[in-house]
Amino acid sequence: MNRPAMALVSLLFLLALPLAWGAAGNTCLDCHSAMDAPLRVTDEEFAANIHAQKGLTCASCHGGDPSSPDDAMSKKAGFRGHIDRKQIPQLCGSCHSDAAYMRQFNPSLRTDQFSQYPTSVHGQRLAKGDTKVAVCTDCHSVHNIRPASDTRSTVNPLNIAATCSRCHADPNYMKPYGISTAQFADYSKSVHHDAMAVRGDLSAPTCTTCHGNHGAAPPGVATVKNVCSTCHVYQWELFNAGPHKTAFESAGLPGCVTCHSNHAITHPTDEMVGTGQQSVCTNCHTQGDAGLQSAAAIHTELGELESRIARSKEILDRAAVSGMEVSQAQVDLTQASDALTKARVSVHSFRAGSVTKEITPGQVTADKTYQVGVQALHERNQRRLGLSFSLLAIGATLVALRLVITHIES
Repeated sequence: MNRPAMALVSLLFLLALPLAWGAAGNTCLDCHSAMDAPLRVTDEEFAANIHAQKGLTCASCHGGDPSSPDDAMSKKAGFRGHIDRKQIPQLCGSCHSDAAYMRQFNPSLRTDQFSQYPTSVHGQRLAKGDTKVAVCTDCHSVHNIRPASDTRSTVNPLNIAATCSRCHADPNYMKPYGISTAQFADYSKSVHHDAMAVRGDLSAPTCTTCHGNHGAAPPGVATVKNVCSTCHVYQWELFNAGPHKTAFESAGLPGCVTCHSNHAITHPTDEMVGTGQQSVCTNCHTQGDAGLQSAAAIHTELGELESRIARSKEILDRAAVSGMEVSQAQVDLTQASDALTKARVSVHSFRAGSVTKEITPGQVTADKTYQVGVQALHERNQRRLGLSFSLLAIGATLVALRLVITHIES
């Protein structure tokens, strides 16, 4: 056998060792694979565990010697059996907080999880004796722990909300804490969930994005602006420099969630500004005050620009379908759409003048491209008219030739 072949055989042998060990040399699995839940652990389940794939065994957490039938549950071999919930963070942290040890398996993996956990609401309550709160295994599972990058993992971004909901959407479980259980239902219809689950954007916010993970703590009124502004930086800068910052603080209102809610954040629309039924401005402002008048003016300007863009797009599309060259105007029209987007962002300044500053260039561009479309259709009509006269002339000529030929032949 040549060297490449020997190397390949050796590699396959090493890769097969964990599975072979789990199937043949693990007396824990010999028994537990035949038990009922929650004690049941199958060979397949154990083999899929990231710990098993890295060479760890049952004994790494439970102690004992699973390779020996006599010492599998031996106290001399350090068997500890069932691990109490209160001990789980400390047990997991004994490895995961050891940077030198963890570097052997994944140099990029964080090792501050255990130090963060006591600062969280979960960790604080556990320290006070509340064993109902989440510990490591509640979120990461127990024997089928998969890396977060695996879409089957309970802590993969796509699955985190469902994982949190196992406790936080259970009314009976959460009743002693007096916490709402509608978060998961609200999040499921939010623009954030749509980005995550429908469009597959794994950078979209989920529970841990706003609340943290190992150092989980509700953001609360005082810090919600810091949470939202980590992504929506420009909007927060506009709000922070606008009149609503002082007004909200004096009224004890949080920033972003006052208008956008928290878990049930729907896609923002122009109807949120103004005096209509969907307006959030009317929650605080009354008819006739300066704030509502400004909101109405902003809503009108946004609507006008959107209408002009739609009008220009419609006529340019008709011209293009007719075979007219309007591609440059169609490209220019995107600048008007960009201006509308900027204007919608500038709404967070809550100053009509700031919105108008973004709206005006867009209106100029939309009107200019509309005129290009009008001229293109006019030119098309002129060409069609000229073509019609040409066809009539050609037709008349053919008829005359036919008559001449008929006369000559007769």
